[in-house]
Amino acid sequence: MRGKRFGTGLSLAAGALAVCGLAFAPTAAAVAPGTATVNADCGSYGGGDATLTATQSGTSATITLRTSSVTAPVSIGQDSLVSQLTMVKEGGGTVVFKGTKNPAMSTGDALEVGPLSGTVAPGDTLEAFGGTLKVTAFGFITITCTATAPQAPGPFVFD
Repeated sequence: MRGKRFGTGLSLAAGALAVCGLAFAPTAAAVAPGTATVNADCGSYGGGDATLTATQSGTSATITLRTSSVTAPVSIGQDSLVSQLTMVKEGGGTVVFKGTKNPAMSTGDALEVGPLSGTVAPGDTLEAFGGTLKVTAFGFITITCTATAPQAPGPFVFD
């Protein structure tokens, strides 16, 4: 009988600790919407719809951009593009996302860059319209894209 009470007490204590652990665990930050579409003009390299996907973990955020409107003119190795996405902050200022992450692309593949890393503050509202994307390949070919209208369904709002 005594062993049974001891086991029950341990079970209750373990359950209480688990509940406390959940209560004090850090919450995952969220960005809404997680995905947005923007129409971009990339000059002689083309233009059209691009999909932006945002994630957030605390004050660190990433954005990945993919568009079939701009394609790889030649084969491009993994993580060989230098990219910088400048987003416009509601209320003034900008936030820059940078990185050298990209999948390997064959000639004619859709352009994809990211995840590009940046720093956000709680409540930051970021929009691609008014900003730029600069992608440099092979150290000397630079593609600059600008949004032609606000992103849909709306700007990214970070927690």
